Amino acid sequence: MSIIIIVEGKNDRSRLRRLLAPEVDILCTFGTLNTLKLESLRRKIGDGEVYLYMDNDSSGKKIRGILRDAFPDAVHIYTRKGYAGVEGTPDEYNLTQLEKAGLEEYIIYPQPQPFPFLEP
Repeated sequence: MSIIIIVEGKNDRSRLRRLLAPEVDILCTFGTLNTLKLESLRRKIGDGEVYLYMDNDSSGKKIRGILRDAFPDAVHIYTRKGYAGVEGTPDEYNLTQLEKAGLEEYIIYPQPQPFPFLEP
């Protein structure tokens, strides 16, 4: 079964793409939804497992509501209010949210940065 995350924009997709394996599809609504776009999403998703990750603002909540009706079995992922959308959410927080959603096996964890050596 395929894994699909629906986000609002291409910057959201780019932000998550760095953190997820290539087999996870990340689809965009591009900030709007109409019947044609919704039908296109349904065709692309098929019987895949859907995750919704929208911005925590009025347009994100509106899009989430429409997608909730279209994909009632979708898993919801939330960013914190105050972050500038999914694209402005720190990677550490995104990783935590992806883990909470059960996507650990698809996460590509960033390499830890070495501490600079300080001479005494």
